[in-house]
Amino acid sequence: MAKYVYVFANGKGEGTAAMKGLLGGKGANLAEMTNIGLPVPAGFTISTEVCTYYYANKRTYPKSLKGEVANSLKKVERMMDGKLGDPKDPLLVSVRSGARASMPGMMDTILNLGMNDSVAEGLVMKTNNPRFVYDSYRRFVQMYGDVVLGLKPVHKDEIDPFEVIIEEKKKSKGVHLDTELDADDMKELVSLFKNAIKEKTGHDFPQEPMAQLWGAIGAVFGSWNNDRAIAYRKMYDIPESWGTAVNIQSMVFGNMGEDSGTGVAFTRDAATGENVFYGEYLMNAQGEDVVAGTRTPLPISQLGEQNPKIYKQLDAIRKKLEKHYRDMMDIEFTIQQGKLYMLQCRVGKRTAFSAIKIAVDMVSEKLISDKEALQRIEPDQLNQLLRPVFDLNDKSAAVKDGRLIAKGLNAGPGAATGRVVFNAPDAEEWKKRGEAVILTRIETSPEDIKGMDAAEGILTARGGMTSHAALVARQMGKVCVAGCASLNIDYSTHTMSVNGKVIKEGDWISLDGTTGEVIEGKVATKPSEVLQVLIDKSLDPKEAPIYQEYKKIMAWADMYRRMNVRTNADQPDQSSNAVAFGAEGIGLCRTEHMFFGEGKIGPMREMILADTVDDRKRALAKLLPLQREDFEGIFEAMNGRPVTIRTIDPPLHEFVPHEEAAQRALARQMGISYEKVRQRVESLHEFNPMLGFRGCRLGIIFPEITEMQSRAIFEAAASVQSRGIKVEPEIMIPLVGNVKELANQEKIVRRVAEEVMKEKGVKLNYLVGTMIEVPRGALTADEVAKVAEFFSFGTNDLTQTTLGVSRDDAGRFLIPYVEMGIYDKDPFEVLDRVGVGSLMKTAVEKGRSVRPTLKIGICGEHGGEPSSVEFCHQIGLNYVSCSPFRVPIARLAAARAALADKKSVASKARVLKVAYVKMKTKAKTKKRR
Repeated sequence: MAKYVYVFANGKGEGTAAMKGLLGGKGANLAEMTNIGLPVPAGFTISTEVCTYYYANKRTYPKSLKGEVANSLKKVERMMDGKLGDPKDPLLVSVRSGARASMPGMMDTILNLGMNDSVAEGLVMKTNNPRFVYDSYRRFVQMYGDVVLGLKPVHKDEIDPFEVIIEEKKKSKGVHLDTELDADDMKELVSLFKNAIKEKTGHDFPQEPMAQLWGAIGAVFGSWNNDRAIAYRKMYDIPESWGTAVNIQSMVFGNMGEDSGTGVAFTRDAATGENVFYGEYLMNAQGEDVVAGTRTPLPISQLGEQNPKIYKQLDAIRKKLEKHYRDMMDIEFTIQQGKLYMLQCRVGKRTAFSAIKIAVDMVSEKLISDKEALQRIEPDQLNQLLRPVFDLNDKSAAVKDGRLIAKGLNAGPGAATGRVVFNAPDAEEWKKRGEAVILTRIETSPEDIKGMDAAEGILTARGGMTSHAALVARQMGKVCVAGCASLNIDYSTHTMSVNGKVIKEGDWISLDGTTGEVIEGKVATKPSEVLQVLIDKSLDPKEAPIYQEYKKIMAWADMYRRMNVRTNADQPDQSSNAVAFGAEGIGLCRTEHMFFGEGKIGPMREMILADTVDDRKRALAKLLPLQREDFEGIFEAMNGRPVTIRTIDPPLHEFVPHEEAAQRALARQMGISYEKVRQRVESLHEFNPMLGFRGCRLGIIFPEITEMQSRAIFEAAASVQSRGIKVEPEIMIPLVGNVKELANQEKIVRRVAEEVMKEKGVKLNYLVGTMIEVPRGALTADEVAKVAEFFSFGTNDLTQTTLGVSRDDAGRFLIPYVEMGIYDKDPFEVLDRVGVGSLMKTAVEKGRSVRPTLKIGICGEHGGEPSSVEFCHQIGLNYVSCSPFRVPIARLAAARAALADKKSVASKARVLKVAYVKMKTKAKTKKRR
């Protein structure tokens, strides 16, 4: 028969800390604390399997559960020398939730269950402390009335009805604190609470303790699907299928007088990671008083002065728990008449700074290994170490002053303050004057690249987490708030209005890219310690303790990861930054961004507007030395590391002006008619540019473009190599769906390479490969691999073409899709393993069936997203490539993926070994028979 209830009592728990899936985190740890000899009040846990059954069977329970609960309750009653509902020797219990993952405050709790009128009278006789008894009773009625019977605020502006009654009572007595109410006041509150419940819900408050218990159990299981629990699960990726356990535990009381109390503490400082006992407590209080903030708690260090004996016991337990769990723990305790009880322990929540410091310190203390340290730090937590930060006091003052004007998507983490400008040329000009600027656009395009580079931060009214603004901002390490729909931007007046406020060009605003907040005026910022060491070179590493911890984590990550980590970079400075962050090459150099550089857009537009091949070649000849110079700078910065260069990808219309004034200016500059410019620009218009005349299609129809770009690459490589610097160019042909497209472009690249090597008298090592970003390219990868020497998955476009979704237009429905559960995550942020991932896996398998040593990587934005990095490891990619500021995140994610892989292999090996032993045992038994 299935077992659903697990008892912890008398120094023995039926569960262990390893049983979190079955008992939930709280139940598993209560059993574990019992087993290691800590003073834990007796109780039992109803398993998460019952929660699953409850929702699968119309909120009913397994038939055997009632008997198991009754038998377990009897064991607890014997242990605690009391009985639920007995006025002479009453036992009161708490009923709490406990999911596998900690969800603090998201589900329901009830304390002092078992209290009724006769039990209250009996307890008064037994304790001679009527105030304690009726304080406990009113707390129980308040919790039960809210959680089980449903008396709670109806409207968002309504105050808790029980708190209204308490406030009226305090007002009538002329007091301010709950502790100033006497026993008669508490007894009257019990009566007033019951009357309110009857009046507003129609329910009588139950007096029968077992009815109370089953009502509470149902309410806790029901709270697994309350609104806040659902929202929390979505936020932290907790599966609905896990369910919650229910913990029924004997009550101990911190509200029995000044020798009693309750507290919450951490075995280390959860904010900084410092190895100090950190927490708060209250005397003559119950647990919710500390959390609710109705009274100001005292620092745990003060308990050492107030009650040295209890503090010493608590400190010893703190050390014992850390040694046992080998982690920073969050604990709850109660002191009842001078005796200490432990009510809960769990792995403590912590900031990124704290997580890293604790992990590094615990390795030094030999509590954990470096492998475990890596597995305890979430890769995205490194963001907090790398980004500029606001001075928190300054920001809080700004918000308090009403200067928070809007909120958008937190597309580029960090903090930036600057003057508002509304176009890229102004951003450049103002930057030259020494101004810090925030480039504010309805949306950005590649033409804004220089302005984006000049800006401290980027603010857009449209676009999502993978919009142009967001992608480029992350690559540049810029702060970005995107998709801020409340902004009404007027380019003609150089103003934006938001919620009745008008912000003019030159006004100061501040962006918090970590929260998506836009604040009017200046908020002070400072670069992170890690950036001061690696990028600014303004801080001595020896004087940077946070950097030293970061350095250790990165060294451990590099020791265990199997995938290489490259960067997406288009300029020498971006390349140098990426190398400082540990990049081992460039996985994507977008050549089109170079065309917007100084003196390049003119020849590029000449080429686009050319009438003949000769005219195009003349324009391209002007671009050749400029591109060559760019590539030389990148090769020098990468210093022998491989550099994957993508030939031109975007459609040509992105390089020409679309406003009449700009077109007239271009016509004057080129000495041609405005009408010719206008007609040529109109002829470039496409109904669906994403699937139109772009990528390898441009190079096939205009082979002279591929010729020029190839010559620039190989001449730059020859020049840098002649200076004694190793060069490894990899030329990547984009948007290939048919092997013949690649063969066409590969032929041009190799011909030009031979010409340059012959002209310069050098031998260059290079590769020619392709970007897999359309489904047909993935499905025919065995054909493509006959020509390609490497694949790189361009998952931004591969996601668009696989899902049939434009990432620039998806903001209107993707967020609702995620909220409705159609997609678990935005597929442009987190790789769609089932759809896009299946194509990638197919391409890897087919490609390597033809070319076993085929180098395969990823260069979409997914290359810096931790769960996507894990998937890339699982399907056997050689490298991931991401924006420079996400390189450390990818390094850590790759290491964690490798360690998880080893753990999985070891686990499978153990399962096989157990199966083998069972098989051998069975065979021996048969043989004896």
